Amino acid sequence: MSNKIRRLTSEDYELFAAMDTGIEDDYIKLFFERFAGGTNRLYGLFADGKLASMGGYSIFVGRYAMLGRLRSDRRFQGKSLATELMTHVKNEAFSAEGIRWVGGNTEEGNLPARRVLEKIGCKPKLTQYAATAKEVEAIERGEEVWQEIHSNGRKKSWLEKTYLAKSKVFPFQCYYPFPASDALFNENTLKDWTFYENKAGDRFFVTKHDQKRTHYLHVAYPWNDAREQKGFWQTVASAKQNLEDELGEEAHVWMDIPKDEITGLPANHPFKLNSVWVLYEAEK
Repeated sequence: MSNKIRRLTSEDYELFAAMDTGIEDDYIKLFFERFAGGTNRLYGLFADGKLASMGGYSIFVGRYAMLGRLRSDRRFQGKSLATELMTHVKNEAFSAEGIRWVGGNTEEGNLPARRVLEKIGCKPKLTQYAATAKEVEAIERGEEVWQEIHSNGRKKSWLEKTYLAKSKVFPFQCYYPFPASDALFNENTLKDWTFYENKAGDRFFVTKHDQKRTHYLHVAYPWNDAREQKGFWQTVASAKQNLEDELGEEAHVWMDIPKDEITGLPANHPFKLNSVWVLYEAEK
């Protein structure tokens, strides 16, 4: 019997639940309906009438498609089904209206997923830590906090110089970094994000609220010299406190730090560095 690939809907949940993936407490079970609709797509490869492999993509700002949610039934392993499926998914993503970039972001140690991405023509672009900390007070030095930027013109000027000029990867959401483009920095995002600038006017960073089970103050800083910048960590701590006051809940700090720039953190930093991710991108 030949393999069949089709788009999945929320009505296909039971087919997914019947897969033998070996993953306990799979988060996809909780959000299957969401991942099958809206700006998300799920596809399934059927072998011998059973769902043998599943994967899909999510669309961001109408321009980017991030591949993911790859799951394989262990009873069908060794037949390159995941590669066959994700080749189809990648082609579907590129054919979607407005999509200019397709890629995937996976943990450095997830060798099966990395092999699939490479087999379908994706190339590694950036390896970075998803560095998280419950508190940053330990690295504060009692210095003056940075000023908040309110001018959209000033915000756009900073983004142009540091991210857009060279299509530098920007951490749009936790787990979702993309090569910078004007589409990422629209009026809504500029309004929802908070920008800070130091007194000398030669450094800035962005903070955003994100939630991946835990609430995070997601910090985007385009240099690797944070430990040398007076008031940087005081400002991060202050922004974190503001977020917690707004939410009425605890929040952690998240920073995406390229693997070769980790020395930019202070020696006594509180960040967990056990989560390393590789961003891949594909050519159309």
